[in-house]
Amino acid sequence: MAEEKRELKGQELMRSIENQYVKPNVTAFRVGDTLDVAVKIREAGKERIQVFSGTCIARKGSSSRETFTVRRIVQGEGVERVFPLHSPNIESIKVVRRGRTRRAKLNYLRQRAGRASRVHEDLRARPEDKEE
Repeated sequence: MAEEKRELKGQELMRSIENQYVKPNVTAFRVGDTLDVAVKIREAGKERIQVFSGTCIARKGSSSRETFTVRRIVQGEGVERVFPLHSPNIESIKVVRRGRTRRAKLNYLRQRAGRASRVHEDLRARPEDKEE
């Protein structure tokens, strides 16, 4: 019998296209971790790397559509950025400090100031630590 080529339809087609853009090696991190996100910035024909440091307050989505939100305080003002996890503009993600939280979204940090906005450090071993 001749090999039949099955045509992809609907969601199968979307998944097959999206999976081409998923990065194979993404740093494992959780909500509450303090991250250094190295972002490619293009200005006047030049490209440079700028590091955005802050606490991951949310992750949502899956596959190539997954995003995460990083929050930091700059000159007394809260700044949040939402990054697509598999974006080609993200050079690297480095976990600086692991946070221990009991929530999936840390939106309550927006109302906190000073020491109250800190997340406790997680000193326990995580499964992703054993891979290295």
